[in-house]
Amino acid sequence: MSRIARGIRCARKLRTRHKKQLWADKAYKKVALGSKWRHDPFQGASHAKGIVVEKLGIGAKQPNSATRKCVRVQLIKSGKKITAFVPRDGSLNFIDENDEVLVSGFGRSGHAVGDLPGVRFKVVKVSGVSLLALFKGKVEKPRN
Repeated sequence: MSRIARGIRCARKLRTRHKKQLWADKAYKKVALGSKWRHDPFQGASHAKGIVVEKLGIGAKQPNSATRKCVRVQLIKSGKKITAFVPRDGSLNFIDENDEVLVSGFGRSGHAVGDLPGVRFKVVKVSGVSLLALFKGKVEKPRN
């Protein structure tokens, strides 16, 4: 038999117990404490612009063996530095240091994806042009 109150006058007890139990829920705790806004580099937005600081290759986690191409980006709005994945083979060639890039989330709501440790974002646009369009050869990267 469960040890919760079940009587006719136990509403307050049930309510306080429920409030206490909610703190065990990870999602509730994040919302209630405002951690999303305090620690999120995008500050709640879906995308953010930034300046490329450096290009790097990050080694994939076991059992995979590869060097995933990524860039370090300093965000304009928050000044924080993040690591963003560059999708598709050879797309890193379209990105130079000090380029302005548009970065978005990379699935899994704030967690790393696949075999990339600590990479939570991906590059979508470079210098205002879609990375996919550059990759397919539909447009050329504008010269500044």
